[in-house]
Amino acid sequence: MGDLAIVLHSHMPYVEGFGTYPFGEEWLFDAVVRSYVPVLAFARDIAVSITPVLADQLEAPGLAGRLTDFATEFRAGSARRESEEAPAELRDSALDELGRYEASLTAIASVDGDLLELFAGPAREGRIELLASAATHAVLPLIATDRAIEFQIGTGLRSHRRRFGRPSGFWLPECAYVPGLEAFLARHGIEWFPIDQSAHETGDEALEPLATRSGPLAFTIDWTAVSWVWDLAGYPSWPGYRDFHRKSMLGLNLFSIDGSPYDSEAARERAREDAGRFLDGVAGRLEGFRRERGEGGLVVFACDMELMGHWWAEGPIWLEAVLDGAAERGIRLTTPGRELGRTGREDALMPASWGAGKDLRTWDSPAQADISAGARRVELAVLGAIASGLGPPASDRAAREMLAVQSSDWAFLDATGQAGDYPFRRAVDHASAAYEAIHSARGEEPDPTLRSLSPDLEMASLTTP
Repeated sequence: MGDLAIVLHSHMPYVEGFGTYPFGEEWLFDAVVRSYVPVLAFARDIAVSITPVLADQLEAPGLAGRLTDFATEFRAGSARRESEEAPAELRDSALDELGRYEASLTAIASVDGDLLELFAGPAREGRIELLASAATHAVLPLIATDRAIEFQIGTGLRSHRRRFGRPSGFWLPECAYVPGLEAFLARHGIEWFPIDQSAHETGDEALEPLATRSGPLAFTIDWTAVSWVWDLAGYPSWPGYRDFHRKSMLGLNLFSIDGSPYDSEAARERAREDAGRFLDGVAGRLEGFRRERGEGGLVVFACDMELMGHWWAEGPIWLEAVLDGAAERGIRLTTPGRELGRTGREDALMPASWGAGKDLRTWDSPAQADISAGARRVELAVLGAIASGLGPPASDRAAREMLAVQSSDWAFLDATGQAGDYPFRRAVDHASAAYEAIHSARGEEPDPTLRSLSPDLEMASLTTP
């Protein structure tokens, strides 16, 4: 029929060392044990992005130990207690959760604290293709200066090369794009990037990549296929799946979405059926493209990896069934990096994102203007201070705080209202620390580090005229 490229985007806000329950490191710990470990255990023939800010956190000294303690006591330990003390109708659900957490803890122990090996191992084995991203998941079109865009991209690529080798692909954070960004990528040797152009498409154009004037190939995400999973009425909304929000007194998800006790066997069977429905839909998309164009198309399916296992408990079961069932439907699994020989269509790339409205409103609406405009003010202040002679270690600390402020996560979390005032406080605190570093040249010099954030600063892009 044609080809299917699955791209999973792995990213977590910079929470290491900044809070625990209900907002902070717990987010990162759950993503590792619920999503990264189970998915990467079987992943093959897919592309996976890992943002530098996620890699920085996984590499942080002491993180693996805290994660293990958390998962042992508050996840596996709670599941064990629930399996013994919960009402009888919930005990099978608790045992299912216990098995999931114990399997993840075994996998984490097998890498001896090197959490980056969870990603690096499958990449070395050729099972997955890793792609890089910007240093702190900044919405690049909202950055004020070319120099700071270069700093985000250059630092991100330097981080990726040190840990995983040279990438051919690059994930634009939030798939946020404006014409000209591809030129920055081309200067660093990037050959491809995913992009969401669904707001500007009317048919099956997404099944064919787009050529850019600067050279990198833009692989358009097929939002028709993504919507089968991502929409509110998508597969994860089936009433028998595990409910993410309704928790037991010990913090476990023991109920189905419809409120009944969770039936793990029924949910697994439904996940495999949904995988079949997905593959049938992809095959139909590819068959129509071949019939219309006379050649094979490429469906690019992209979503956050955290959907698989963390938000949607059955996501890993669904994904593994998709990978196992593709061939029998005439679908070849591939990655964008393997498809660089394709001839891209010549249509112009349009400004877009994969956020609400397919534009930048999530991160730059009036309600979030204090965060987005504040980040630009910090950027201009830091660049101005460096241009005026601010040197290390103050310049390094100011640059790290600027990167932290530029993260897309603070405006996103503020817009969704899912984390109280945590994201606003984080943005303000990092901004304040940036100004403190700028003015510290008049007195005591600051620590140039910011815990584990961005150990691979590409300062030349900020200091070279």
